[in-house]
Formats: sequence, structure tokens, C-alpha cells
Amino acid sequence: MIECPSCGRPQQPLLICPDCGSPLAAPLDCFAALGMPRTLTIDLGALERRYHALSRKLHPDRFASSAARVRDASLRATATLTRSYRTIRDPVARGLYWLELIGEKLSENNKRVPPELAELVFEVQEQLAGMHDAPADSDAARELAAQVAQRRAQLQATMDASLAELERNFLKWDQRSDEKMLTFELKAILSSIAYLRTLIRDVDRALENSKAA
Repeated sequence: MIECPSCGRPQQPLLICPDCGSPLAAPLDCFAALGMPRTLTIDLGALERRYHALSRKLHPDRFASSAARVRDASLRATATLTRSYRTIRDPVARGLYWLELIGEKLSENNKRVPPELAELVFEVQEQLAGMHDAPADSDAARELAAQVAQRRAQLQATMDASLAELERNFLKWDQRSDEKMLTFELKAILSSIAYLRTLIRDVDRALENSKAA
């Protein structure tokens, strides 16, 4: 139980006091902060509406003339709400947070290049090195840039497939399937997505640099 900084009544950990409507600076997980069940499949429209509704109720401007501890609670509750919304809204952040909730994390083994991506990683890195070494504004540089642009589309398609696989993993969690197997699968998917994001970032930078040259 925590004490409401406004009415002084003891309350269950929430972001808003159910008795007086004042903000509560309660330690909450991201799902609880948003008043949502702890499930991985999310209705993003409902999440958006809930976030904005809570934001209006907690906004510091509403409590500008309140006591200092109420203003402080408003700031802290708003920060908790915003952090929770950003975490739950993004599927990758949501997956990483889920691992944290169940006492897991991506180990060093999960940070190595996933075997199914090893060839793609090598090819992309080789092409990017070629772009870097080719004389600017040369036929070779333009040809390599065209090849890398095609590779960018392939990377995006692979990323889209990985994100779809992540959503399928989420659905299995909510159906209470084999947790050990799902944890292993979730780590593998998140590891692949991390590498794909890095590759896409590097490709985009190389293409931007080639246009500026």
C-alpha cells in the first residue's frame, strides 16, 4: 500500500488515486502502469487511447498549484506512464521487457551473429567495404551503390518476416505454450532483429554517403 500525497488515504499501487484523482508515484511494471493485462499481444489502438487518457489526467499542468509532493508525484507518474507506453508500443522493446519480467536476458551467446543470418551479414559487410574503397563518383561506386540498394530491400523483407515471427511468438506466450521453448525462440528472434537493425542502419548510412559524394 502507498499513501496518496493529496488525500492521505492508503491505496494499492496505481498511477491515479481512486478516491481523489491525484497522481500516485507508485512502483509499477509497464503493463500495470497502463492498467493492462500482462499479455504480449497488444491492441495498439486501445493502447494509444489509454495512454492519452491517462496522460491528460496526470499532466503536471493540472497540478501546478498543488502541494509540492503532489506536483512531484505528477512528474514521476507521468515519467512512468511515458516509459511504459514506449516500451509496450514497440514490439522489440516489449519482447526484451518480457524477458526481464521472467528473469531472463539476451546472453552473450544470443548476441553472436545468428547462423541463419551469417551469410547475409558477410555479404552486406563485403559490399559496404567495397563502396567505402571505390573512388567517389566512379562507375564502380555507382554499381556498388545500386547493388547495396537492392540488398536494402532484401534486408527490409527479412526484417518484416522476423517481426511477423515475433508476433507469432507473442501469441504463443498468451496461449500459455511451453515457456522454456518460447523463451529460447524469443531470444533467437530478438537477436536476429538486433543484427538486422544494425545492418539496415549501416546500409542506410552508406547509401546516404554515396549520394552526398
